[in-house]
Amino acid sequence: MNLANRLGKHHRMKFLQSIGILSLILLVSVSCKSSKNTSEPMQNIHRKWMLVEYKDFTKEELVKLEANIDLTKNPESANRYTAKMGCNGMFFTAEFKNGKAKFSEVGSTMMYCDGRMKLEELFGKEFPTLNQYKVEGHFLTLSNENGGRMKFVAADWD
Repeated sequence: MNLANRLGKHHRMKFLQSIGILSLILLVSVSCKSSKNTSEPMQNIHRKWMLVEYKDFTKEELVKLEANIDLTKNPESANRYTAKMGCNGMFFTAEFKNGKAKFSEVGSTMMYCDGRMKLEELFGKEFPTLNQYKVEGHFLTLSNENGGRMKFVAADWD
């Protein structure tokens, strides 16, 4: 009987260990998924974006001008970002939350670049009016209720 009791205890211990290990694996996988889902949307927006659709400009024109906004986080200047639309360096303040965007303090350097000013001029006027954002895969769309719209592709995506 002593051997039977020992054998039974051994099986019960193995069973409890297995249950403990499975519980730990389940707990870790659930906590990883939930933390990833809550931080993912904000991480996706904070990168460099290349302008690919805007008004009557062709994609080729936008690529040639290297039109982009850089929403990479800068720990020294919270909510301060940069853009380039073919000539001048541009800068602005932005806030993003739950699909809403707010752009302010838009400014730029003051150089003149022959044949490269139209996009920059239009962008500078319309950009502060955009108040909605949507990230879909590798694309960012900024828009407003008046039909203003700019579409970007992530610069680190090919």
